[in-house]
This record gives sequence, C-alpha cells and structure tokens, in this order.
Amino acid sequence: MTAPDPSSALLDLAAGDAPFALIARDGETIEVLTGDVVDVELLADIPLMDAAGVAREVLALVPFRQVRERGFVCHDDGAPLRCLVIADRRVVPRAEALASLPSSPVKLADAGFDIADEEYADIVRRVIADEIGRGEGANFVIRRDFVAGVDADPRIAALTWFRALLEHEKGAYWTFAVVTDGHVAVGASPEAHVSAKDGIVTMNPISGTFRHPAGGATAETLAEFLRSTKETEELFMVVDEELKMMSAVCSDGGRITGPHLKEMSRLTHTEYMLRGRSDLDPRDILRETMFAPTVTGSPMQNACTVIARHETTPRGYYSGVAALFTPNGATAGPTHDLDAPILIRTAYLVDGRLRVPVGATLVRHSDPYGEVGETHGKAAGVLGAIGAIPRDTAPAAVPAAPADADPDAPTAPHRPLAEDAAIAELLASRNDRLAPFWMNPQDPDGSGPFAGRTALVVDAEDRFTTMLAHQLRHLGLDTRIVHWSEADDATLDAADLVVSGPGPGDPRDDSARMAAMRRVVARRRSAETPLLAVCLSHQILADGLGFDLAPLPRPHQGLQKSVDVFGEPASIGFYNTFTARMPDAAPSGVDVAAEPSSGDVYALRGPGFASVQGHLESILSRDGMRTLERLIAHVL
Repeated sequence: MTAPDPSSALLDLAAGDAPFALIARDGETIEVLTGDVVDVELLADIPLMDAAGVAREVLALVPFRQVRERGFVCHDDGAPLRCLVIADRRVVPRAEALASLPSSPVKLADAGFDIADEEYADIVRRVIADEIGRGEGANFVIRRDFVAGVDADPRIAALTWFRALLEHEKGAYWTFAVVTDGHVAVGASPEAHVSAKDGIVTMNPISGTFRHPAGGATAETLAEFLRSTKETEELFMVVDEELKMMSAVCSDGGRITGPHLKEMSRLTHTEYMLRGRSDLDPRDILRETMFAPTVTGSPMQNACTVIARHETTPRGYYSGVAALFTPNGATAGPTHDLDAPILIRTAYLVDGRLRVPVGATLVRHSDPYGEVGETHGKAAGVLGAIGAIPRDTAPAAVPAAPADADPDAPTAPHRPLAEDAAIAELLASRNDRLAPFWMNPQDPDGSGPFAGRTALVVDAEDRFTTMLAHQLRHLGLDTRIVHWSEADDATLDAADLVVSGPGPGDPRDDSARMAAMRRVVARRRSAETPLLAVCLSHQILADGLGFDLAPLPRPHQGLQKSVDVFGEPASIGFYNTFTARMPDAAPSGVDVAAEPSSGDVYALRGPGFASVQGHLESILSRDGMRTLERLIAHVL
C-alpha cells in the first residue's frame, strides 16, 4: 500500500473548513496541527486534560486583554483566549511545504498606517514628556497598525502569507499560521517570550533594533549601532524587567547569558537568554510573565496604564503570546512543557481587513522620527514578505560586491555578523557593566550573613521587589513580599526588616498608594525599627526628613552611575525621575551620600534606617549585592 503524502495535508487545509495551525520551529519541518477550538476566560481554564484526566496538546492564542488577570488595565475588546485542542499532528518537510503552498500574491487595497508618521512622532514626544518625564516608568511601547483591505479567501491568504514568510523572513523563532472561525493570524515572531521544559524556564529578552541599510548590513554599520547608548540601555532595561518575572517564578531567580545577535531579513536585534528552575504549572508561569516588556514597557503595571492612555484602540492579540502546551509524560510536577513566542511581526485578517501592528520602545533618549522609522522597519519584514511593500532582495549582512568583481566567481557563503571578531568583542564588552550576581548560577540556601532574620518587602507596583527579595534570601533573610494595600501595622511590626520598595509616580502625590508608602516609612522610622527604603521610598523618607524633592532635568531611567556610598565607591543602576536634594545642613544624626555638584542624594542612613536612590537589585548595579549587605548591616 502506498504511504499517504504528508504534504497533501496542506492542500486539504485550503479546501476544508476545519481550524488549523502551521508552525515552523526547527528550520527543517512544518508542524501541521488540527483539532477543535475552545474559547476560555482564564489561563487556568486552558484545557490541558480531557475528561478522563489524559494530558492533551493545546495551542492557545493569548490576547493582550489577559493582563486583567494580574489586575492591570487595558482597552478590553473581548478578544477570546482561543485554544486549539489538537487532535491530529503531522510533520511536513519544509521543502515539500514550500512546493505545495500557494504563492500567487494576495492583492491589498487602501494600504497604509492607521496613524500618520507625524501624528506618531507627536505621541512619542508626549510619552517622553508626560510619562517618562513625570516618573511613570523607564520605557513604554506604543503601537500603530498597518492596515489594508483584502478581497481573498482567508484560508488561501493565510497559506500564501505563511509560505512567503517561510521563504523570505529569516531568523524567526516561530513562523506560523493559525486559522480559526473568523480569525487568521500569520507571523514570523523573532522572540520566544517564555518556555518551560524539564523544570527549566527560559526567557529571551530582545531589544535594540538595527535597520539594515540598502544592500545589507556590514560589520562596520552594525558596530556603530552596537555602540549606541540608547540601544544598549534599552536592552538592559528589558533584561531587568524580565528578571523581575524570572525571580517571581524561579527558585534560583534566573541567570543571564549572552548577549547575542538575532539577525533577520531587514533587522538585527540584540538579545539575552535568562534561565532558571521552576516547578510551577506552565499556565501559572504564563500568567506571572504576562507580558514581555519589549512590547509593553516597564514597570509592567504602569506600562499598561500608559498604553491605555496613548493607544485609542484595543490591541487584540498583539503583544500577547501563542502558547503551545505539549504533554511531557511526567507523573509528578508539571504535566506539560510550554513554548510561547510573542505575537509580534504578525498579520491578522478579520472580516476582510488586514492588520499588522508594530510598536517602538520609547525611552528618555528617543528621537521621535527615529521611532517612526523603527515602526516602519519592524513592519517591513512581514509586509515585504507578503508583497505589501517591495521586497529587499539584497541578502542581509552581505556587503555589495565591488564594481570590478568577477561575475562568474562563486558566491561566498553568508557568515553571521556575530562571528566577526570586532562584533563579538563589542557584544562581550557589554557584560563588563553588569552585576556578576545575575551572571552566575545562584540558589539561595538560607546560610547568608543575616540568617535567622525575617524581611518584609512592600511592593509599590514595581516588581523590582521580586529581584530584591531574591537577593535578600541570598543574604539569609526569610523574605516575603506584600502589596502596599496589604501592609497593615501588624504585618509591618512582625518583620525584623522592612524593605519599602520602589514604584512609579511623583512621591509628592496624594494618591492612596503614596499615602500608604508614607505610612510604611513613617511607622518604621518613628519606632526606630529596621527599615531599608529604595528609590521611591528613599524619596519619601528624604521628604519626611525635610529634604527638598525635585524632578531631574533629565530622567535617570536605566542609567548606570558610579557614586560614593558612605566612603565606598559603587556602580549602581538608577531608574528615577525625581531626586532628593542636599540641604544646607543635614538633619542631626543622619549621614548623607550625595553628588557634590548637584546635591542629588544617593543614600541616607540614621538610627534604624537606611535608604538608596538606585536599584541595587538591577543588572546595572555591579556593586549592588555588596552595597545592599552594607546597608542592611547598618539597620540590623
């Protein structure tokens, strides 16, 4: 009997009406998945088990609106958490898939961005001035959509675009098409948001966007990009934000490796890998890591609020994830492995309308027109592949041949730019600035210098507190985190050490959150019971001591500085928009560490308390652990 042709499965999809997904992950094969669609409300409802308790494979499209599960705000469009419960899985060789998929271009009508370039540049200016400039966060991602009309069968369009991306967009982590009733998603995502396999959780923060010049990228043009302060700090901020998530789900907090290059057809990104151990259900891991700071901003909760202020329409699935849960045969612990790329560089087709959302990461250094160009560059890979704009036929990362080159000479094979010695050295040099603590394997065993003591970390809506808690456990402290709204007197009084944490906003505001943080600081200070105040709480402490507070001329968001902390130099990362200023005379009994020229106060200490403006837990704090231990030793 003749074996069935596996590529016929692709042809059957075009003629049928069943939901399906195509996924290219290994560069050699295409996974063809079919089954039934189930829409659920919560991540916990993703149906990983059947009625008999048998594990099953599920592909879930997780929309941005799921951030509501973490109490964050969004424009709620009702996009469903859509699950394809996989009944049949086939594998087709890539070459056979390319040969059998449709290739005739899909015509588009009335194509263009929904927000004009100048209007988007104005949004960038407002976010820098009104959000970053007022302490609401370090960076924010604001999107715009390329839209067009499509008069074609959605299934044919999906298969055509999938083929085009497979052929023309290199370097993707997943190239995929997901077709369900009334909804098509086709993309080439460069970024694995989170994966979990054999108890190891991996995250892949990608940031920094180098748009290839005409004719392709070269080592020289890439080197200029890698020397950019903006692009370097943007990546470090993203790594910090994802370490917050790793510290929440991994017992060992997460270890950094990299940086690496992610080379694609029109863009090159810089990236790190973060890995740690966890025994959580993969659905819980997904919830605690919603969503990638590369597509939202940081701190995460306030980033969602800023997005809601500056984006006038819902995101749908943009910046969510496609999460594949695969049974792993385990009889104890998690029953499924997880592989979840971010839903970016993705085209959506609904009711005859194409939408390709893209966003730029806005930081204090952002140039409005540069960010406009970044959105064009990010859209170009998808749009060029599907024929919406002209394709760049020059091979990426290969310089143009000299005019006198022999046209009959063999073409030199493409060598990844990361293999260039100068590029490799530039990438490696970035780690010289980073905290060794997060580069090395670590798992707290409770034997640190403060073993036997308890610590309470009060979260003011910045999950840097998860990284702080991880460091405190390394120092031996039995540590837990409470939200500012739950920090009552009995909870505060029970802890040997209270760490009053960082958060966004103006410390002079009269909001409920600021009032609660003032009460935390005041209660511990008045009782002279051990208190460490960080960033926002440092400002609140300084204000209570009579120091003036003022906005900085330029925010210190993701800035590394070497400062003197009570007689010892320390390289520390800063994420502040406001600062305390040194008065003519320091309050009695209070030691002050301040910048001599500006009077900016970096640290305070007195009876039972200490504070620091910088983030000792940040990857930018090379001397963070040493400084943290010194300050805690003072207050304990």
